[in-house]
Amino acid sequence: MKLNIAILTLITTVTASIAFANTLGLSDNGDGTWNVNYISDGDIAGFQFNVDGTTINSASGGEAAAAGFMVSNSPTTALGFSLAGTTIPAGEGIMVVLGLDGTPTGLSGVIVSDPTGQDMGFSYEDG
Repeated sequence: MKLNIAILTLITTVTASIAFANTLGLSDNGDGTWNVNYISDGDIAGFQFNVDGTTINSASGGEAAAAGFMVSNSPTTALGFSLAGTTIPAGEGIMVVLGLDGTPTGLSGVIVSDPTGQDMGFSYEDG
């Protein structure tokens, strides 16, 4: 019986890790700003993504600021990286906070790189 429970626990943990690894999501702060949340299985050295359905007015804060990233934005794209080689640690948290003019419909063109510059295969997860 204990073996069955251990196997079930292992399968659940592995499935959850695969299902939710390397994703970005959005959450509304209710004041015109939106958190870009991340779940990552590795350290993040840079990011770029488009915000669909709205205009970006600002991008700052979150783990990107804590890591000393340079963060910039155009009306449609957010970009962040470190000139000093610092990274956002693996795990989950708020990558960056966006000031938006409207309600976003999603993120597209997502590129998140590891410390060697390789794409980490991130995707947008709605909800």
